[in-house]
Amino acid sequence: MAKIGIFFGTDTGNTRRIAKDIQTLLGTELAAKQVNIRTASVDDLLKYDTLILGTPTYGEGELPGLSNGTSTESWAEFLPKLAGYDFSGKTVAIYGLGNQKGYAKDFVSAMIFLHDSFTLCGATLLGASSTDGYTFKQSKAVVDGQFVGLALDQENQKDLTPSRLSEWLESLQTAWA
Repeated sequence: MAKIGIFFGTDTGNTRRIAKDIQTLLGTELAAKQVNIRTASVDDLLKYDTLILGTPTYGEGELPGLSNGTSTESWAEFLPKLAGYDFSGKTVAIYGLGNQKGYAKDFVSAMIFLHDSFTLCGATLLGASSTDGYTFKQSKAVVDGQFVGLALDQENQKDLTPSRLSEWLESLQTAWA
């Protein structure tokens, strides 16, 4: 298997730390060095057959970006650049960070924007995960009763992140095989 590309958007660094953890858990033989989406081009993503993409959720279910108060460009500026590109044959898995207590009405909702954008470009999306073990009111990232990717809450359930991440990556590796 060719290396897996890991791209993330962040302003505070939490999503970057998870990207680093993913690279460490997968190993450098399997995973390329993680890249902040603000420094990436669409061609950078197209170099990989398999992508892991991470995003936090801002405010009321929004992507990070200049319009949402981040200090640099992020997913909000990047996703429009995907128009006209073909990701057929590419596999994408998404992880999202959110706060299920402070933002219970939009917990990890930003994941849906990545999911929908890459689906429209022809990518195959993997990595849906259970909503069990979370307490929130709603999320745009829940489709057919599952999150469209791995939901992580570094504010309220940080202690569960290592096991959730390991289990998710194991399920992805099985799906990729």
